[in-house]
Amino acid sequence: LGLVGSEMCIRDRVCPLCTHDDISTYHSHPHRQFWQCTNCALVFVSPADYPDADAEKARYDQHHNDPTDKRYRAFLQQLATPLLERLTVGSIGLDFGCGPGPALAHILQESGMTVELYDTYYAPNDTVWATQYDFVTATEVVEHLHQPSQDFDRLFRVLKPGGWLAIMTKWVSRIPSFTASRYVRDMTHVCLYSPETFNWIARRWNSPVDFPKTDIALFRKG
Repeated sequence: LGLVGSEMCIRDRVCPLCTHDDISTYHSHPHRQFWQCTNCALVFVSPADYPDADAEKARYDQHHNDPTDKRYRAFLQQLATPLLERLTVGSIGLDFGCGPGPALAHILQESGMTVELYDTYYAPNDTVWATQYDFVTATEVVEHLHQPSQDFDRLFRVLKPGGWLAIMTKWVSRIPSFTASRYVRDMTHVCLYSPETFNWIARRWNSPVDFPKTDIALFRKG
């Protein structure tokens, strides 16, 4: 892009999380442009680069999230362990974006929790939004959200006061690590987060956040 073209593109875009229009170029990928919001630090692509529903579903169908896979369970345990430390047996939760193999729900249920499932493609049960929960989980989900502001609002709204929103997503790294990451080459990854962005979310929804380890954010609804 030339200088004038870049300036026009920046002016025409707003952050999908905080809706600010003060954004800057983050990285020019061969297939799509990444921008960063100067207000909440979200890194994102233009809506013009979002995959359509068919392409998105086809990509998700390639995932093999087997609840009995020991390596996959160990991966999810990174979120499950600190979350379970904050819950009491019998807590009721929602696994948002559970996918075709809701392994995290199985792990939490094995520890005495009750877990409802929701996924746009694999468990499209809109009745879950009529209930309030002790916890909501979103593992490898928020990077796919096309309208993160509306989705975060919905997730916090169904949490009981004092409830936990537990998120796992790969934090955006600095250039040049960012450019070499396979994570950013996935066309379904359209919003990328960092602790700075999660701290903004914590302030916006009045829900303090803990970072028990890299790529894990636990919000407690105020």
